[in-house]
Amino acid sequence: MVVCGDDGLSRRLAVELREVYRRRVVLVVPADEAEEQAAGPPATDRPDSSGGVLPVRVETAERPTASVLLRAGVDRAAALALLYEDDETNLRAALAARRLNPGLRLVVRMYNRKLGHHLEELLDQAALVAAPGGDRAVLDASTTVLSDADTAAPALVATAVADTNKVLQADGLLLRAAERPPSARGEVPDPGLCTLALLSSTPADPSGSEGSEASGAQGPELLPDDRAVRGSAGRGTVVLETVRRTGPVPPPRRLARRGAPLGEVFSARLRWSLAGIVAAVVGLTATTAALTDADPVHAAYLTLLDLFSINDPALDESRTRQVLQLLSGLLGLALLPLLVAGALEALGVFRTTGALRRPPRVLSGHVVLLGLGKIGARVLARLRELDVPVVCVEQDPDARGIALARDLGVPVVLGDVTEDGVLDAARIRRADALLALTSSDTTNLEATLAARALRGDLRVALRLYDDDFAAAVYRTLRAAHPDAVTRSRSVTHLAAPAFAGAMMGRQILGAVSVERKVLLVAALVVAGHPQLEGRTVAEAFRPGAWRVIALDITRPELRSPDLAHTGHDTRHPSLLWDLHPGHVLHPTDRVVIATTRRGLAELLGDAPEGSPPVRHR
Repeated sequence: MVVCGDDGLSRRLAVELREVYRRRVVLVVPADEAEEQAAGPPATDRPDSSGGVLPVRVETAERPTASVLLRAGVDRAAALALLYEDDETNLRAALAARRLNPGLRLVVRMYNRKLGHHLEELLDQAALVAAPGGDRAVLDASTTVLSDADTAAPALVATAVADTNKVLQADGLLLRAAERPPSARGEVPDPGLCTLALLSSTPADPSGSEGSEASGAQGPELLPDDRAVRGSAGRGTVVLETVRRTGPVPPPRRLARRGAPLGEVFSARLRWSLAGIVAAVVGLTATTAALTDADPVHAAYLTLLDLFSINDPALDESRTRQVLQLLSGLLGLALLPLLVAGALEALGVFRTTGALRRPPRVLSGHVVLLGLGKIGARVLARLRELDVPVVCVEQDPDARGIALARDLGVPVVLGDVTEDGVLDAARIRRADALLALTSSDTTNLEATLAARALRGDLRVALRLYDDDFAAAVYRTLRAAHPDAVTRSRSVTHLAAPAFAGAMMGRQILGAVSVERKVLLVAALVVAGHPQLEGRTVAEAFRPGAWRVIALDITRPELRSPDLAHTGHDTRHPSLLWDLHPGHVLHPTDRVVIATTRRGLAELLGDAPEGSPPVRHR
């Protein structure tokens, strides 16, 4: 694998490819980035399970020219990632790499989505022309254009909604690997969509992030069968489930409708004043009908004429009629400024509604999203797809996500979050979570501390650029507020798994870490895999190796090549998750499997030489 870039994402991706997927990596970075790589922590020198050290070769170059790519071995590589912050640099390098190696799997980082889509089509067409016999199967893993904003957004959304970062996308759904506590003896644990693993048999490390090496402890068991799950009393489980909102969803008219309710168009004071005038008119009408010979309808007519000052003076009529006419005229004088105030107030509210909405006073259980830039706009779109109520806070009225918030009818507070009253205006005291996603680490940290001062138990996730700084902030906030949920997220750390999965091929939907082991979620066509073809779902299951968890019910000619693509219509899902164990897998079926690295290598036919085959239990 060859990784080219000029920021922290390239270094993080190299670590991901090496430690999760056990691949040899050549890292091409500028000289200053190479110095940071050399001075970084020795995490990239961790030995693999066979005792050897997986190499990461570092090449220095300012730009990925054709000669630099050849020196990095692109002509012999399986995949190339181009992660420069400049779209033009990535574009030039991608075209050169396709000429050098037509069968190379390309993963390109592009901020311009439209340009990236055209580039993907162009490079796929070039690979198709160069493929022997025009084999369209090469397109399944040819070119993938990604944005770090799109890839980091699902994990940030899952953090705000379900407090997890073990998340992957499939068929437009957000899925998470949730850890369940040990069940009591005789109690069957909830399997969710499926049980991915049994955790270590010792509670020495309750977080499960590092596992336990206690003497006699039983390590994690990946992809257990039903008998092992039933006998797992005292052991926690990792299950796959969809990310859903757990709290109440406010009525759509409050957050999703663009029109303004009547209560927001006219203030309460204006409505009470209008009600008083109507009551006075009714009273004058009743008095006129009672003290004169006019019937109620004629009395109401005379009262309205006097109210609008268009009736003749009652000079020759009784004193009672004259007094009633004067009272109606005075009431008409009071009505005129009321009508003017109502018109001005309605005009102001409609102008505000057309621009940005204000947070409703009764709003609660929402997510406060700080920052509507590149990352914040993507997160806002995903939160609204999940029907999560959101209030945005943004200092720049011309930020990228302002137009999106206006279209979605999401309330926005314009102001500097470091100033007093801004978080209060966002109803932070009644919020469920705070997502601080501005491009400034200090602003995000200051907003988090301010929110903690207003509400100590608020769930907080803040975006921090540097991995080491994010870890330090997390440890400090966790120590200061042990009863509150605090998560610090680095965009490079969140985006790297998606880029690594794309480098492994479009069949990789994501990776889930279980203590010190890794599970992969992949999409495969059954044809060509004798371990799956012609077998039932139950027969194709190999405990500890792979398990079929979903079936693509879309016709083969209409299938999307990338199930992890975020553009799927969730109203018409193509994946069937509740599979009957007796369903027979046909060659044209495409399935989603949970598998270990060795199990996937056997399925794809590229298992290392000398490794024993995976056997049935």
